[in-house]
Amino acid sequence: MKNGEVQPGNKALGVQGEAIALKYLQKLRYTILEQNYRCRCGELDIIAREGKTVVFVEVKTRKNLSYGPPQLSVTPFKQRQISKAALTYMAQKRLEGTNARFDVIAILLENIEAPHIDHITNAFDLAY
Repeated sequence: MKNGEVQPGNKALGVQGEAIALKYLQKLRYTILEQNYRCRCGELDIIAREGKTVVFVEVKTRKNLSYGPPQLSVTPFKQRQISKAALTYMAQKRLEGTNARFDVIAILLENIEAPHIDHITNAFDLAY
């Protein structure tokens, strides 16, 4: 498997995790603005609004802890990619000056019936 390739099943796991995260955010009364926003800088899993704040949400899902907790995969490199994509989104939507933050939702699916959700608000600062 080449570096950067997604293993079969990982994409399905990611889609499942994002669906869980969406329901979770909707229960918290976040307004979902976009899903899987793509630009040349990268991808944003979920863009939501909480009150007047735009929230860029990175979702990480794992079946077990054999590679550590899911949130550890949001590396400084990944944070820079997310930040660049967020700046692009803010510029495209003319949202400069709007409050924004970066959250990480880590989902552990050891028990499919009751996934463990760890919502880290303000997980990292703008990095570019």
